[in-house]
Amino acid sequence: MKFIVSTTSLLKSLQMISGVINSNPVLPILEDFLFEIKDGRLSILTTDLETSMSTELKVEAKDNGRIAIPARILLDTLKTLPEQPLSFKVDEKTFGVEITSETGRYKLSGENPDDFPKTPQPEAVTEINIPSSVLSNAIAKTLFAVSSDDLRPAMTGVLFQVAPEGITFVSTDAHKLVRMSRADVKAANAAQFIVPKKALNLLKSALLSDGSGVNVSYNKSNAFFTFENTKLICRLIDANYPDYNAVIPQNNPNKLSISRLEFQNALRRISIYSNKTTYQVILTIAGSELKISAQDIDFSNEANERLTCSYEGGDMEIAFNARFLIEMLGVLDSNDIEIELSVPTRAGILRPVEKEENEDLLMLVMPVMINA
Repeated sequence: MKFIVSTTSLLKSLQMISGVINSNPVLPILEDFLFEIKDGRLSILTTDLETSMSTELKVEAKDNGRIAIPARILLDTLKTLPEQPLSFKVDEKTFGVEITSETGRYKLSGENPDDFPKTPQPEAVTEINIPSSVLSNAIAKTLFAVSSDDLRPAMTGVLFQVAPEGITFVSTDAHKLVRMSRADVKAANAAQFIVPKKALNLLKSALLSDGSGVNVSYNKSNAFFTFENTKLICRLIDANYPDYNAVIPQNNPNKLSISRLEFQNALRRISIYSNKTTYQVILTIAGSELKISAQDIDFSNEANERLTCSYEGGDMEIAFNARFLIEMLGVLDSNDIEIELSVPTRAGILRPVEKEENEDLLMLVMPVMINA
């Protein structure tokens, strides 16, 4: 089997899907790319048994065939080569691979492609189409709030809730929660599934922001994302997602509006002086003034700042983990944000003041007990 391919286009394709490969795979062949030539097109596949990703590109080839090639040595070689045509020659009996460039020749040992695990096929699936910009935006705004606690598997992914009214994306780690709804992406029937964090990170890197569509198919065990020449298949998290609506306070009479960047920068400065275990910052709101303060008694560190804000409600004092607030403010696009509060022991709700059309975004953060 022989084929010729551009260095740059091959490297770009390999880098896009190489994130699937684990550093310590359960099977040695999972450290490989599976190359398959068919009718002048090269299909490249990677898998870790939970997540699979493939992409296609055009090559010069007269034969069809398959070979498994070790990922690390191939990537390291391509990264150092300038743009040029590369010639691959594969011995399908010994699985030896010879790569020829304009100035050199490189030989490596491939593996039997028949040993490469089979990927799940989309059987009895339901399909919806999501604009790539919508999916990319949803991943960017929810992924940071996903839990890393394996004891609560449902919370280690993002919940997709599809319905005739629209689609909702939810993530939470029990300290913070994000709920993003879109009214312009609809499904014929209501369903929900949890997509793991790894798959969403890979999608975020690969998605194009050109307004093209992503075909999402799902059944009880897997989700299939198809866009351009790329496919991603992931095993869904088999767990019941917590009733997130139950923790969202409904009656929040105190409403504060403030510049997002001013608030974020003040929090960054004040948190330097906070306790490094709790990162507690205290917000004291009175009239049109917000005071942000923190202290670390162990090191006699203390800081406070005053910001101008717009506020409706009674004077109050509430504490939060500064890192959680900074993370939330970092993924918002709005110039100004609104914080809804009820009492110091109940969660605060952040919303962007400038809202995107067809989008409803809510972020919730749990308060921290103020030290007496």
